[in-house]
Amino acid sequence: MISARNLKKVYTTDEVETTALNNVNIDIAAGEFVAIMGPSGCGKSTLLNLMGLLDNPSSGEYRFLDQEVSKHSERQRANLRKANIGFVFQSFNLIDELTVFENVELPLIYLGKPTPERTKRVTEVLENMGIMHRRNHFPQQLSGGQQQRVAVARAIVADPKLILADEPTGNLDSAHGTEVMKLLTQLNESGTTIAMVTHSAHDADYAHRVIHLFDGHIVTENIKTRSRA
Repeated sequence: MISARNLKKVYTTDEVETTALNNVNIDIAAGEFVAIMGPSGCGKSTLLNLMGLLDNPSSGEYRFLDQEVSKHSERQRANLRKANIGFVFQSFNLIDELTVFENVELPLIYLGKPTPERTKRVTEVLENMGIMHRRNHFPQQLSGGQQQRVAVARAIVADPKLILADEPTGNLDSAHGTEVMKLLTQLNESGTTIAMVTHSAHDADYAHRVIHLFDGHIVTENIKTRSRA
């Protein structure tokens, strides 16, 4: 699904040039659950942004779904992204002025789905996530765990092939964090590919493979059998 070769990302200002990623090589197969770990500033979020087609690399090759996309325009990236990738963020990124239902419906609106199809699909997802009873609530009326459930629902409503999660439990207590990790595990077991940035060794235990970054380089990769139930 994902193949990167000699991926490099350099940020340049008038005074300084910062190399966030330096010659990164990575492959993620369809159906994998991969955790990306490393200290702050090592390039984890930069890598996730490149994998999610939110940005282009400075150099190197990036293939997504057998397409070379490293030189795509923003419009090309956006079209590919909205049809295939769901995002789950640490800060939830819900829109305060929209209800739970409306927040989850957004990706389907962007895809141009008709209203009856949107209503049916959002209802299904909210019921599966156990938050249908909150459909008319606004994000600020929800607990952190409930907000993250809504964020996961929004990420999966369009049936993406890939979910990218950036510290998905970072703002949650341990109980709600475990709940979210179990939801991601269930999605992966149903066939969705997941790449997750995390500082948490506990969360990384849910993954099939752990990639460690340091100073923009991949320093180790650990393949393991998932140990969490």
